[in-house]
Amino acid sequence: QLSFFRPTVKRLLSTSHSSVDSKETKKFQLLAHKWWDEEGEYSALHSMNDIRVPFIRDTLLNMSSNYHLGNPLSGVKILDVGCGGGLLSEPLGRLGASVTGIDPVEDNIRTADQHKSFDPVLDKRIQYKSSSLEEIVEESMETFDVIVASEVVEHVADLEMFIKCCSQVLKPEGSLFITTINKTQLSYVLGIVVAEKIIGIVPEGTHEWEKFVPPEELERLLESNGFSVKTVNGMLYNPLSGSWSWTESTSVNYAMHAVKSGAWGQPSPTDTLRETGREQPSATASTAM
Repeated sequence: QLSFFRPTVKRLLSTSHSSVDSKETKKFQLLAHKWWDEEGEYSALHSMNDIRVPFIRDTLLNMSSNYHLGNPLSGVKILDVGCGGGLLSEPLGRLGASVTGIDPVEDNIRTADQHKSFDPVLDKRIQYKSSSLEEIVEESMETFDVIVASEVVEHVADLEMFIKCCSQVLKPEGSLFITTINKTQLSYVLGIVVAEKIIGIVPEGTHEWEKFVPPEELERLLESNGFSVKTVNGMLYNPLSGSWSWTESTSVNYAMHAVKSGAWGQPSPTDTLRETGREQPSATASTAM
């Protein structure tokens, strides 16, 4: 969530540069204490959970034949990249997943750690680490069933390197979920002029239009790095109600689900959802948490 990648001295992918943009980390450093203010600068990210959490949950359940009724994501290892203050890590943890949240801004991690400590269940299921994605690649090769990068790719310095790193830490057949902003005239008007300068639902200077990513470009990068793109859904924010909804148009915000290709005949990691209380998820499960 709105966070990016600290420069690292480790040589990775035969390159010495990083997907971290230091200008981006400075912006979010200043707001690190504001993550859990639901009426504050991150209010739109709080309400985005109403659609992004069911999207992740139901996509994973529909890929699996079994799940645990009380903790539908039990046994699933999720990496939340650019986790910020933990706004998305916590609801995923409540669904039973084992979540690792990483963010290069140490104050974000401090905020996230403090907030989850109030809930003993979440405290066990979630671990946070002040780290860039590149820094955990070597220790986490093919470790995670799922990677979530929500409102992150529009802030990275090197998108292809970022996607390569995602592929390296994801198990074969693992899922990658991305939400981000398209690069259109409409996204400039709504995402920057209106959101930042007029109604102020996003802190001014949060986004740079030049770094917004068209879905076609993101899809091309994913496909060329061993992913198969399964879903692209448009997302619409209503500033009057403060709520998000799905829409056919991807001209402003969109969500994408891609699956890393795996060895032939390899079981999907979502088969780890096998637990007691086996039931099929409802076809209408995506309507609400």
